[in-house]
Amino acid sequence: MVHSLVRTAPRRLGSALEVGPLAFGTWRLVRMSPAEARERLEAALEAGMNLVDTADVYGLDWGGEGFGAVEELLGRVLAESPGLRDRIVLATKGGIRPPVPYDSSREHLRGACEASLRRLRAETIDLYQIHRPDLYTHPEEVARTLEALRAEGKIREAGVSNHTPAQIEALLAYLPFPLAAVQPEFSAAHLDSLRDGTFDLCLRRRLLVLAWSPLGGGRLVAGEGASRELVHCLDAIARREGVDRAAVATAFVLAHPSAPVAILGTMRPERIRAAPAALGVTLSREDVYAIVQASEGVPLP
Repeated sequence: MVHSLVRTAPRRLGSALEVGPLAFGTWRLVRMSPAEARERLEAALEAGMNLVDTADVYGLDWGGEGFGAVEELLGRVLAESPGLRDRIVLATKGGIRPPVPYDSSREHLRGACEASLRRLRAETIDLYQIHRPDLYTHPEEVARTLEALRAEGKIREAGVSNHTPAQIEALLAYLPFPLAAVQPEFSAAHLDSLRDGTFDLCLRRRLLVLAWSPLGGGRLVAGEGASRELVHCLDAIARREGVDRAAVATAFVLAHPSAPVAILGTMRPERIRAAPAALGVTLSREDVYAIVQASEGVPLP
């Protein structure tokens, strides 16, 4: 019997939170009513996606109504259905201030977190993440701000998104508590975290990996914008496993030893409900290395 590398167990986020291997990303949660948003959130919860990831800047893309719009929509859904809040681990991000573009100063980061709390109609954010690194704010200032927000009960855990390993280490040097999570882009079509030290740092520091764009922004579902070799490789495994290409691509993300969480951004309820099929995929060591080689287009040494 082939041992599958796909890691399907719940993940630990910080000191006390537990999340599923799949998460619900809300970048595209725009142009819909609270009822439509609730339908998608409930479908995600039914599929085991109890981590709900958003950001204050969401709403500026995909035809949204502007900065903060997705948080406001989520806040309305949670206010109208109070029981939902207890079922989710609520994660958001701050630190982007258009058109600067990045600002992690004490004043902005505190204001951004407090504004997110108001929009989300929440007393506490379970995971607050620095969305992108501000190259002109000292990591000690960022650390002190996160420390204060945590002490005040405004956030439970802290994380970073789109940071290099060196930037993560610099922040950790000043934090009096561990970071809970790191959010890099990772998919079968985007393997940087395998090579640049991000996953190695997460393994060493026991940081939870939250992988955004695990389906390559939809490229791996459509089979467009990805290499022909990679699409053929995923399809061959999908035929063998009796699933679609998206399930195999998601399973690949879950197979790394750092046990990433795959943040899925689809807004189609049927695709949300189908996402757990990835947890039943068997990927051998031969399979994952075949995907890596097909993605990079060169044989491994």
